[in-house]
Amino acid sequence: METNSYIVSARKYRPMTFDTVVGQSALTTTLMRSIQTGHLAHAYLFCGPRGVGKTTCARIFAKTINCLNPKSDGEACGECESCRAFNEGRSLSIYELDAASNNGVEEIKKLIEQTRIPPQVGHYKVFIIDEVHMLSNAAFNAFLKTLEEPPQYVIFILATTEKHKLLPTILSRCQIYDFNRMSVTDMVNHLAHVAEQEGIEAEKSALNVIAQKADGGMRDALSIFDQVAAFCSGNITYQKTIENLNVLDYDYYFKIVDYLLGGNIPEVLKTFNDIVSKGFEGSHFVGGLMNHLRNLMLTRDQSTMPLIDQDDDIRKRYHEQSAKCKPQFLYSAIRKCTDCDLAYKQSQNKRLLVEITLIEIAQLTQGDDTPAAGRSPRKTLKPIFVKLATKIAVAAGNATRPTTTNAATTATTANTTATTANTTADTATAATDAAMTAAAGTDTRYILAIRQFASQLPDEKRTLRSRLDQAVPRIIDETTIELQADNPVVSTQYQQIAATLGAYMAKTLGKAKMDIKVVTTQAKHTTVLTKTQLYTQLKKKYPLLKNMETELQLHL
Repeated sequence: METNSYIVSARKYRPMTFDTVVGQSALTTTLMRSIQTGHLAHAYLFCGPRGVGKTTCARIFAKTINCLNPKSDGEACGECESCRAFNEGRSLSIYELDAASNNGVEEIKKLIEQTRIPPQVGHYKVFIIDEVHMLSNAAFNAFLKTLEEPPQYVIFILATTEKHKLLPTILSRCQIYDFNRMSVTDMVNHLAHVAEQEGIEAEKSALNVIAQKADGGMRDALSIFDQVAAFCSGNITYQKTIENLNVLDYDYYFKIVDYLLGGNIPEVLKTFNDIVSKGFEGSHFVGGLMNHLRNLMLTRDQSTMPLIDQDDDIRKRYHEQSAKCKPQFLYSAIRKCTDCDLAYKQSQNKRLLVEITLIEIAQLTQGDDTPAAGRSPRKTLKPIFVKLATKIAVAAGNATRPTTTNAATTATTANTTATTANTTADTATAATDAAMTAAAGTDTRYILAIRQFASQLPDEKRTLRSRLDQAVPRIIDETTIELQADNPVVSTQYQQIAATLGAYMAKTLGKAKMDIKVVTTQAKHTTVLTKTQLYTQLKKKYPLLKNMETELQLHL
């Protein structure tokens, strides 16, 4: 039986010289110049995402500084005894330690013992410690003295994906090199080179999908390339690639946006149904749609097109579709997707939430229901669920307000107007929105941020979590909001989490800070409705909602 001689691409095409390293040109240039000038540090720290070349560059660096006959450009010759020993894996001048599985004090002591033996071939003895953040605190402490003052012939190269886990005393003793994520263009070009070397036909669009799936890691990209090549029998096509990887590719998003721009709600919902039936989560789809809209926003201007991490063909396609989109449409659509993303985790009917968001985005291009070409006014579905649910919460909050203010008077007027003008569901919804804004002095972003915070509270604080789910903040100024508590116990609970909640909201809403003021009021008893009860009441009050449920075959 013959021995299997197959070598995976990630190993077969691993760079052996600095000029073959992909996507890290600035960093490799710096390392080569330090070697040429002889300005070598005793300790280096290579940090960055997985699969971007940290360990590879460490090995190349170790090989190059020990080369006996370096080339004029500073690269290793590859022919001297030191280079041959390295290439054949028998070099005694290079010592590698995987700290993920050898993270104790004993392993570090053995390493320190090795530092006392000078190199037999070459100029330096190089110690490469991979995943160094996995070392125990005791091992770090045992290593500190040697790391700071090693023998003259010793160089340490530490590699990690999580620099923030390293002790400051370790960081201060090293020259730090931050490796970049690979760009899609660099990965596509390298994969095309590998495909050519292997005699594999590969469509550029298929390689682009592989590069996107790898998320900046060349090792991952090569592993996926091998998988797809095996599936496609040496002919890698775009269609077979997305089939094998089960990727939600950009074609879906281009199609969805075209339907949204045309206000074609049935096709939008059918396409979303296809996506869900392939096993994709709604949150994954919404995140992808947000990224697609962001790319469209950036490609409207030639100066910001390079910010899109795609190859030129895909950038051109984004640019062509962005010409059909008004800036206001893109801004509003991104905001609606963001709101949906925040509310997704708490929603009990996640699919309906995404469908309503898509319907609302489709309405953005339909104007204000004005007559056109002699036809009757266009009827559209207005945003209902989030705004009306907030309106109920606002009404409960108004019941606890101890004094009548101008805002409350305005809210009463708006509610009266809504009642008087209740001949159509659209007019009632508009008046409700006005009442909500005037009475609460807030918007749904603040409510969603508080609910998101509440969802992260532990089970032992489920009562407080329920309270925050019903809370409607009042904006006092740009950095201050007011939360009302209907009894001293709730007030105390709010006070205890005020600082943490303020910091969370500031981060979520993109503000420098957010102060939470707690006000205690005397509240009347209010009945908290379940979502099903609330939905039933809304259908009775707004016939349009019931019609929408029937026409779109929606279910709660």
